[in-house]
Amino acid sequence: MYRVHLPGRSTNAAWRDAARRLASHRILAEKVEWTRELAGTGLFGFDPLPANDGAYEVTASKALIDLTGAVLCHSDPQAPALAYRLLLRHQYDRRALSNPADPLTQRLRRMEKSVRRDIHKMHAFVRFRELPTEGLRRSFAAWFEPQHFITERAAGFFAVRFADMDWLIATPDMTVTFRDGVLGFGPAPQQRPDLPDDASEALWATYFRNIFNPARVKISAMKSEMPVKYWKNLPETRLIPQMLAEADARVAAMRAAMPTDPPQRATRILDKLPAMPVANMPETLDQARDAAMSCTRCDLCQAATQTVWGEGDLNAALMIVGEQPGDQEDLQGRPFVGPAGTLLRELMEEAEISAVWLTNAVKHFKFKPRGKLRLHQNPNRGEVQHCRWWLDLERRFVAPRLTLALGATAAYALTGNPGPLQNRRGQSEQAMDGGPVLISWHPSYILRLSGKEAQSARSMLLQDLRHAARITI
Repeated sequence: MYRVHLPGRSTNAAWRDAARRLASHRILAEKVEWTRELAGTGLFGFDPLPANDGAYEVTASKALIDLTGAVLCHSDPQAPALAYRLLLRHQYDRRALSNPADPLTQRLRRMEKSVRRDIHKMHAFVRFRELPTEGLRRSFAAWFEPQHFITERAAGFFAVRFADMDWLIATPDMTVTFRDGVLGFGPAPQQRPDLPDDASEALWATYFRNIFNPARVKISAMKSEMPVKYWKNLPETRLIPQMLAEADARVAAMRAAMPTDPPQRATRILDKLPAMPVANMPETLDQARDAAMSCTRCDLCQAATQTVWGEGDLNAALMIVGEQPGDQEDLQGRPFVGPAGTLLRELMEEAEISAVWLTNAVKHFKFKPRGKLRLHQNPNRGEVQHCRWWLDLERRFVAPRLTLALGATAAYALTGNPGPLQNRRGQSEQAMDGGPVLISWHPSYILRLSGKEAQSARSMLLQDLRHAARITI
């Protein structure tokens, strides 16, 4: 049995040296006791650590080093032992560190998150008070009670942030000082230091009180960001109970003080703005198409070349709806003229479909530029919902007896159902504006497949087209 004592300072380096030596001999985690305090031998003796490295090579990835560095700051007495257990596993199973379902990894990640949150809170909630000094540099001191052993790890932030002054931060486990640009560490004070009152606290309290918005009080959110355990060391928290008690009265006073008429400057600004024309509801399909050419209902219009409106037989009983224009459709201003459109038209010919209205759920091409290429991107739900207004107009004027939805985006735009197509393909659903909608694969999906999968998907789309032709005869 081995015992390793970790000092209060430079804990990480001490653990790393001991852990590497032990792991090089493949000493099991159960054979090592880690302690942060000096202790006697107790009832049982302990073997001395090996004097030299063992026969096994010990490796550690950057991710492991970062994780163990944070875990060793945790206040759990088992933290060093758990970190050593992970180091041993890392020698033969590197995947465990990236497996979120692994129990050891889960536990260490939770500890890491708690430590990082505690460091963040220390950076946010340390409150310095000025000390008298005879030199040119001002001097400050603060008391903070962290949840974990983070003082040494968090000190670098203050050295950079407050490099122009001398300061001291005392905690229950360590004291960190910054004198003339030199960072130092010392033992914890015997008791909490009695810091003098600071004239700046009155100014800070006034500022804190004035930025408090009584109309947006959310106590649970406030306690989440500023936990109650830190309140006793924060000068502004003594104001919170009174501000909460006065919140309703302050909101009423704010409402009463609001002006009943807009200021004169608002009228002058509004007069300079161009009048916004009120568009009349299109009365024909051509009017709807003309209006769509200047659509700005979403941001897709900013990058696309043009609006791609539907085309086909106005008297067709079948409407086919795809996802959005592709690269070629955007350039030519016509739907289904690219590779996916070529495949669709081939299958329509096999299914003996001639009278049809072809369109898309979204009228602008959404893409991501990469060099000279424009890579297709799926429209999000907000963009589909914005464009649904135009699709509804098309459906109102064309009035199809059946609509064939190609792909998940078209199915969502027509039915409002965002579910996957695997179990919906070949089935009829009801459109949100009424009427049957037959669900099928998009031709672009078939083009992404190969071999038997592509042949099967092609046959299913052809089957759905033939089924649609029979219904609309």
